Amino acid sequence: MTSAEEPARPGERERVRDAARTRAEILDVATREFARAGYDGARVDEIAARTRTTKRMIYYYFGGKKQLFTAVLERAYGVIREAEQELDVDHLDPVAAIRRLAEVTFDHHEQHPDFIRLVSIENIHDAQHIAASGKLGRMGSPALDVIRRILSAGQNSGLFTADVDAVDLHAMISAFCFFRVSNRHTFGALFGRDLVDADRREHYRTMLGDMVIAYLTAERATD
Repeated sequence: MTSAEEPARPGERERVRDAARTRAEILDVATREFARAGYDGARVDEIAARTRTTKRMIYYYFGGKKQLFTAVLERAYGVIREAEQELDVDHLDPVAAIRRLAEVTFDHHEQHPDFIRLVSIENIHDAQHIAASGKLGRMGSPALDVIRRILSAGQNSGLFTADVDAVDLHAMISAFCFFRVSNRHTFGALFGRDLVDADRREHYRTMLGDMVIAYLTAERATD
């Protein structure tokens, strides 16, 4: 083992890189397999067969199927949290800022359908893997801090009339974005409309922003 002052030798650096690549490959394949078959239906043997490693090595890196699924969830949530952290809306007025926030969620959910399936699967299991993950518990949601700042600015300026907290608004935005992807097929079968049709993408993206802004800026009845 090298000291803090002593750089890792070339062979050791390569082993570290190989381990990181192997873990990433396992997580890539496991994400697809869990999203396809669900937690109960996914098999570690099948995941191993689709990678350049073995079942034994999967257990070595992750400990077991439960821990592997938790790691998949942690990485999936990490992607959207990273996008939220990179969101820069401080230079925008509150209306434009909240629209931009909604668009980031819209784009992420559309681009990551496996994330939608994984979250649906975890809800079937009563979020037991998330509840047991210290990493996910600490991750929180950077979007909530952004929403709080936008809401405060909008209310102070008089633009926003709704008395709503950040978690409720986050739920409102996420609900539309999640439903559009998760219920695409059932909605299409029932109503003959594909919610992720590329020709209607901008329509739904704009509609989401309009809906949120209309709620935040609507005239409120006074006593």
